[in-house]
Order: sequence, then structure tokens, then C-alpha cells
Amino acid sequence: MSPQTIDVHAHLLIPEADRVVAGQPGLEAQQALETVRNGAESLANSRAMVLERIEQMTRLDRRLADMDAAGVDLQVVSPSPSHYHYWADATLAAELSEVLNAGVAAFVAGAPQRLIGLGHVPLQHPALAADVLSDAVQRHGLRGILISTHAPSLDLSDPSLDVLWSRCSSLGAVVFLHPYGCTLDERLDQFYLANLVGNPTETSVALSHLIFGGVLDRHPSLRLIAAHGGGYLPSYIGRSDHGWRVRPESRSCVDEPSSYLRRLWFDGLVHSPMVLRHLVEAVGADRVMLGSDYPFDMGTDDPVGALTAAGLRPEETAAVRGGTAAALFGL
Repeated sequence: MSPQTIDVHAHLLIPEADRVVAGQPGLEAQQALETVRNGAESLANSRAMVLERIEQMTRLDRRLADMDAAGVDLQVVSPSPSHYHYWADATLAAELSEVLNAGVAAFVAGAPQRLIGLGHVPLQHPALAADVLSDAVQRHGLRGILISTHAPSLDLSDPSLDVLWSRCSSLGAVVFLHPYGCTLDERLDQFYLANLVGNPTETSVALSHLIFGGVLDRHPSLRLIAAHGGGYLPSYIGRSDHGWRVRPESRSCVDEPSSYLRRLWFDGLVHSPMVLRHLVEAVGADRVMLGSDYPFDMGTDDPVGALTAAGLRPEETAAVRGGTAAALFGL
């Protein structure tokens, strides 16, 4: 049998989650912040894009048909990042998490041979997030979680999150790091820069916090996937290494920063054959996986074609196409 083609980066909309947060005071503040960060034109275009794709984000039959057309055998699905709502208090956050995780589990149950589910945790409440993770894995049968690059006033290096990282490690849960909103705010409010530049920037900053903050030293078995090729970090990791060597305040992790790239995983959604080749060279094919960002417009309808265009060696192509993901998820 030929190896499976596995797409590790795809999203769902859970309509019930929107009803849970509707009318909450924090929602209005979040929407105002999104207006500042994105600008009115990009927000309008994004709403229209999502409306065009509601069927793809909610209907199983449409998703499976699209997977077949793209040559994808197995897809890892997670809630849309728009469902994060890290402003929610503990009570609302617990309710939202249950709705999202039950929704993902129910969707996956419709085609368990074709889908793997990742759930949601309230990152802004670390102890609660650890308990929600346990429930997502042990009760709902999900294989891990989707998180953003930060929560309000909480970067991923914050020691309060160690309880979550420890729980992820003990359960063997996969963590998918996916940005939503860039803290550069209105500097990126034109030309869709909030996504084009903001997403890779946020991922690079978050990975740097995990590395320099010693999180990967304290939790060496943490299994974390970085979306969009890890942002800019794999291409510019030499500067981090240099800083680690010459700046005493940067000697906060045990080893050179570049060594930690081999302890992470990355999706290959980089929109360039050259960049994909560089990513594989930087971190190894056994750390790179296929990703489509289905069904958003910043993704790709042909992830296999994008991989083929990179012209990798056959063994590297096989790893990225499915072998690496199969090993990570224990398939």
C-alpha cells in the first residue's frame, strides 16, 4: 500500500460556539480590536470569504469530496482560530471549550477513518486549560489542541503555562500553534498585512518565547506543530544563535536556539517551492508535514501539488506527504 497523504492543517466552524459568546461584553471589545488590527476593508473581505465557505467548514460530505479531489487521505481538523475568545472568564471559557470540543469530536465521528480532531483550551486560564485538555483527550477522544501565539498579557514562556505543557506531555497530546491577530495592531491595518506579515511574525515571536523561555528545556517531550512553516524563524534562526552566544540575557535556554527547531514540527504551507525546500533543509523532512489551511483563501486547494513543485528528494517528499504526520500521531 502507498503511504497515506495527511493534511495536518484544516479548520472547522462550530456554529454553537458563536451562540455561546453572543452578547457577551468581551466580544464587543474583541471585535473592536479586530477592526483596529485588520482595517475595515480586510474585515469586509474576510467576512465575504467565510460566508462563501460555510458549507466547506460545516458539512462533512463537502469536506470529504474536497479531500478526495485534492488527493488527501486523512485530515487533522481543528476549530477555526476565530473561536479562541481568550477574553472569556473562567465560567464562559469552560462552556465554550466544551461546545467546541464536543463539536469537533462529533464531526470527526462522522468519518473516523478520514479525520483526526484537535480541540480548544482556554489559554488565558492555564490551570483550567490543563483540565480541559484532559477532558478533550480522555472523554472526547481528541488528539491534541489548537492554541494561539499568546493570550492577553500571557506569552507562551509564562511559567503559569507549565501546568498545561506538563499535561500535554503526560497525555501525548499534540499542540498546534496557530496565530490569530497580530499585536502590531494598526501598523498592519492595510493590504491584509495583518495576515500576510502578522501571522508569520506572531509565530516567530511565540516560538522564540518557547525556546528562550526554557519551555522546551523543561518539557522536552512536548509535541508542538507550528503553522505556516514556523513563520520567519527557520529562515533567520542564525540571528537568534548569534544573540545567544554574545548576549548574557539571551543565554536563557540550555542550547543554541537553532537546535530546538529539531524538537518542533512544522506544516509546509509556505506558498513557495524555494521556501519549502529551505524549511526542509533547516529542520529536516521528518519535522515537516503537509498543510492546506482548508478551506481559507490563504491556504491551498492543492497541497500535494505544492509539495511536488518543491522538487524534494523522493524520501523527503514521502515524509512530508504523510510519513512525518503518521509518526507524530502514532498512526
